[in-house]
Formats: sequence, structure tokens, C-alpha cells
Amino acid sequence: MVPRTMSTQHPDNVITPFFAESPVIKGDDEVKEAFYVFSHLGCQEQMWDYEGKEVDNFVVKKLLSRYEHFFRDVILGKDVRLTLRVPNPSWEKAEAKVLLETLESIPRSFDASKLFYGEDIAPIFEVILPMVTSHIELNRVFYYYKNFVVGKQNKSFFYGDITIAEWIGEFKPHEINVIPLIEDLPYILNCDKIVKRYLSDKFVEYQRVFLAKSDLALNYGMVASTLALKIALMKIEDLEEKLSIPIYPIVGFGSSPFRGNLRPSTVDRILDEWRNVQTFTIQSAFKYDHPEREVVNGIEKINKSKRRKGEGIEVDRALNIIGKTSNEYRKLISVLVGLINRIANYVPKRRERRLHIGLFGYSRSLNGSTLPRAIPFCCALYSIGLPPEILGLSCLNESELDFVMEICGEDIIDALQFFNPNVLKIIPNEVAKRLSVNRFEFEVNEEHKAVTDEIIRNLDKLDVEKIVRAAYIRRFLG
Repeated sequence: MVPRTMSTQHPDNVITPFFAESPVIKGDDEVKEAFYVFSHLGCQEQMWDYEGKEVDNFVVKKLLSRYEHFFRDVILGKDVRLTLRVPNPSWEKAEAKVLLETLESIPRSFDASKLFYGEDIAPIFEVILPMVTSHIELNRVFYYYKNFVVGKQNKSFFYGDITIAEWIGEFKPHEINVIPLIEDLPYILNCDKIVKRYLSDKFVEYQRVFLAKSDLALNYGMVASTLALKIALMKIEDLEEKLSIPIYPIVGFGSSPFRGNLRPSTVDRILDEWRNVQTFTIQSAFKYDHPEREVVNGIEKINKSKRRKGEGIEVDRALNIIGKTSNEYRKLISVLVGLINRIANYVPKRRERRLHIGLFGYSRSLNGSTLPRAIPFCCALYSIGLPPEILGLSCLNESELDFVMEICGEDIIDALQFFNPNVLKIIPNEVAKRLSVNRFEFEVNEEHKAVTDEIIRNLDKLDVEKIVRAAYIRRFLG
């Protein structure tokens, strides 16, 4: 069973879940969350995120001991999965040794599971490595675990003494699967080459590949991110046929159109549009900002669906539009960066997380300015009635815009309902004249407009409560 739904800890929710002790979900609440998404929502996988945040290292032991009645029937590691996202030492130097500590914890979790089930069942056997740019990074994780975590068990403490395994016990699982999380445009477009080289010396039943949506959109714009993912998924399908190995894509869909537009109400549309995706991320706004029955029904619908062959895309035309729109988008963002950062400071936190630097973040590309993470970035712009989805489209001619609207037009229209014409009064003229919203037919959400009008009028005295009220209307923070 390769999961169709992966619950994640992305903090895009407005409403605090009932089990959380505070609006900022952390520590023990995340253990409760893992149980809740398995037992009540029906998610088949929980991503356990070590990247940029402090998490519970004993999650397997706590899940099995606290919720014995559930995990006796639903086997962790078979029926549901817990998959670790670890730091990438190539880019996150301050977190580098967290990777090693996390890999060392996998055999300990195996031992807890064996005591619980009475048989060899690995509760954790896959890790997600973010910001991947090369197969070498993947191999380092794969072989470190194999050669140094597990491999040390056959060594003696000193000459003539027993082995580590004889004293500590055997180390299992003997190998782990490493899932590349590919986030930046050049590597997204060459994901097939990275995966092919990684698999060249391995015999695997299948390989999973995680393609980012949020950071890709943050760096290049919504249209460029969508088109790039379409191309990447085509390349993965082609590689799957060439290697005769199942390759299962995961795509990180959030609830805002900018970050994927996956909500309970859009499940049918997303399943059809992204039919060649195997695993869909169920982020926090999906889980907590809608009635539970709608959430359960949406997740069940995804779980029951089957991955299908994707539709083709004109690659050369798409690449040309990616280049044009991303350049335009980045120019506009460089002008808005000060305003975005000022508003983002008032966006409430939902998880304790440190700054995610991104691959080649705005510290280089925007003259030394640094943007917030994707969720507060989106929230800041939505809060003044400026959906980020529309930035970068004015450079397209009518034929190019028709092509874009055919692929992601519904996402653009969904976002435009939150456009507030009064935002044109507070943004630089060079941005205002490049929005071209008159090229689209859409209806403004008047309730959202009323709240963003208040935010616009009181921009010098920003109010967290109004930012949250607007997000509540949208049913996602950012």
C-alpha cells in the first residue's frame, strides 16, 4: 500500500484543533494529531517533520502505548505509515546533526514496534530529504544509514570482545528508502535525472518522489510552479516506463490556490487535474478549517481513487511561459517585499518552526531582501486583497493567457474572488498597472472585501484579529 493521502504539519490552518492546548501546535499535541488523522480522518500517512522544528523523538513508542486499542487493529508500518522529514546538511548546516540523530532513532522505533506486535514490523522505513539538488545527497543518507547506523552492529567494542549487536541487539530495518523532496525550478525540471542516477545501483520495489508546490510558487509564481510540476510529472511517467520500476509522485498541495488549491470542496477537480499524482498532502487548513464530515469524505474519496496516466502538455510552450511569468513575478515581488514583510509579522503562528531558507532564497535574488515562508507570504497578500496568483500574468499575450487558463484557470478565478480593488491605492503604481485583473471575469467575495477594506484603511495599525477574520472567511491562513 503506497499511501494516497499524507497528513502534514504545514501551519496553514485558521482554527485551532480541539486536541491542541494552544493555537501553536507543538510537542505532545503533534502526537495526538498523528493518532487523530489516522483514527478519525482516515489519512494513510503522517509526515513527521524534523526540518526546522523540535519534534518528539519517541513518537512511535507514545502512539503504540497510548492508543493500543487502535494500533492493535491498524498496524503502524503496514496499514498506516509514519514518514520522517529530515534536515538536508547540504543546506541546513545548523540542523545537520539532527539528521544523524533521527536516523539513529529508526532502529529504536523498530524495537518498540517489535515488543508491541511480537513480530518484525518496521514502523518507520522511509525518510524525506528536502531541498534535493543531486542524487549524491540521497546516497549519503541511504548509505549513512546502511553503513554507519546498521553497519556498526557487527563491530566489536575492542579486540576480542562481543559485537555491538550482541550487547545492544540487532539493528533493523537493514535499509531505508530515501524520498527526494525537490523544491527549486531547475531540479524540478530535471527530477527524472536525479532519480535515475540514485536508482542506478539499487534494487527497489518502487521509488517515491516528492515535488514541492509552495516554495516553487513562492520563488517563481503560481503559474510557473503549476506548469513546472506538469512537466516533471510527465518526466516521471516516462522514467517509470524506461526503468520498469513503479515511481510514485507525492505533491505538496496546500489549500490556497497559490499553494495547490486542495480543499474538501475541490477534491474531485484536483483528482482529475492531477491524475498522475500518487500521494496528496493533507495540510492543516484542509484538516481543521472545514466541518469534519466534509474532511473525512474528501480524504476517503482520495484514498479510494486510483492514480492514472496524466495528460500531456506542450513542453516548449510551457517552458517559455515559465520563463516569462517567473521573471515578471519576481520583479513585482521585489517591489512589494517591504510591504509583505511588514504584514507577515502580524500573521499568527500555528506551529513552532524556524525559517526555511529555501534553495536560492530571496536573500540573493531580491537585492538582499528576505521573504517569509510561503504561508505567511500568502496570508500577507490575501489580507490586503492582493492574491499572489495574479502576479506575473500581465506579460502574457492572449494566446499564452488562453493556454494558462486552460491549465490553471480555475485556480486563478478561485483566487480572484479575494481581490480587493482598493489595494491599488496602497501598492506602488508600477505593480498596480501590471495586475491586469480586467482580463478576467470573476465575482468578488464581498464579506472578505469588507474585512480587507478595514485592513487597508488601517495599514499603519495592523490588527491580528482582522487578519484572522479574513483568513476564516477564506478557510485557510495562507
